[in-house]
Amino acid sequence: MRSFRTLIEQQIAKAQASGILSGLKGEGQPLPDRPIETSETASISAGMRIMAEAGVVPEEFALKKSLDAARKTYAAATSDTQRKEAMATLADLELRYEIAREARLKFMS
Repeated sequence: MRSFRTLIEQQIAKAQASGILSGLKGEGQPLPDRPIETSETASISAGMRIMAEAGVVPEEFALKKSLDAARKTYAAATSDTQRKEAMATLADLELRYEIAREARLKFMS
């Protein structure tokens, strides 16, 4: 274990000396607060973090935002016609959200 740690420290020192670690995004800033990762969720958290840094949003998250907006639209509806249209939109989005959520959970397990 000690030799592995020494190897890592040597590689870091080598990278610092060559300037590879200079100018990286977030340099000089504290690490962001993240919930403590357990061994079960560490891989999921790492995957989500990589996607977020790449600017990729899973369909489930985009649908969640759409659902929130549709709920506000439904709450603001003043006529029966508007409520029916908003309710149809809500039902469609909720179904699509649950399908995407279930697919992600099935894929991750």
